[in-house]
Amino acid sequence: MRKELRRAPLLLLACSLHAAAGTPYGVTARLALGGSGGWDYPTADAANHLLYLSRADHVEVVDTASGTDVGTIPDTPGVHGIALAPELGRGYISCGKADQVKVFDLKTRAVLTTIPTGTGPDAIAYDAVSGRVFAFNGRGHSVSVIDTRSNTVVATIAVGGKPEFAHADGRGMVYFNIEDKAELGAIDARTATLKAHWPLPHCEEPSGLALDALHRRAFSTCDNQTLAVTDIDSGKAVASVSIGKGPDGAEFDPLSQTIFSANGEGSLSVIREQGPDQYEPLQTLPTQRGARTIALDATTHRLYLPTAQFGPAPAPSADNPHPRPQPLPGSFVVLVVAPAAP
Repeated sequence: MRKELRRAPLLLLACSLHAAAGTPYGVTARLALGGSGGWDYPTADAANHLLYLSRADHVEVVDTASGTDVGTIPDTPGVHGIALAPELGRGYISCGKADQVKVFDLKTRAVLTTIPTGTGPDAIAYDAVSGRVFAFNGRGHSVSVIDTRSNTVVATIAVGGKPEFAHADGRGMVYFNIEDKAELGAIDARTATLKAHWPLPHCEEPSGLALDALHRRAFSTCDNQTLAVTDIDSGKAVASVSIGKGPDGAEFDPLSQTIFSANGEGSLSVIREQGPDQYEPLQTLPTQRGARTIALDATTHRLYLPTAQFGPAPAPSADNPHPRPQPLPGSFVVLVVAPAAP
């Protein structure tokens, strides 16, 4: 009887979130942070209600409870991603223009050391089982494996293509997209070896990646408006779901069994995992142009999508024949998305 009483709040929470999964999500706040420069992947620290934002040459730290900027980690040229190792009290930042990973203290935000990597580190992931950080070198077509005890690169894994976003599964495996090959790669974190790379049928240029570690499914967002679903034990492609244009980031909320694709066109594709390989498009939520990356706070179930206003694209040149529109200074904002009340 006592066990049933202790479990009841968890069951009620799960039932509440399951009900909420059937209701629309909405943009509930806009954190106007301003500043200049671009952005890439955000990272949420749910335990400390913090959001780490990559901002071209620095990392901005935001208190999600108040929506205010509470700190900066400077000198991170070409920052793409931030991986957190809370049990070690450290974070790891991929600096794509410097071919480095910077290690910082989670409490003081002071940089502790700088680690040389391969060329163009982009995505970055921490695997707690092996105690290693994996920096995915986009231009180097490799992965730098960092031992967190010594903060040194202990292995470099050639992956035969351009690696993109990655996730550890909590069992000692790390999965990542290979963008130019339309493949999903699998790394054994303990041995630092590439175990497999599986084709993603009907997928072009996969970038964002979310993981349902319990049900052993990976969700890759593809440039041809497709979410590719893969069995991460067998490598078998099990489903394809339509999403919006210009997808980049993806998230999966395990409690509500919901998949999210952040689309640069200005939309969020919301997909519910109904059962074994049954996926129902739940909603296409209008967001804002450029909101292509995303972070999930798994405690509050809020999502954070950075973007900005854009000016016209500059004139084409020999060096840049297809210029992109540039963000307007001072217009940077983080959209907060949350489920509506059941």
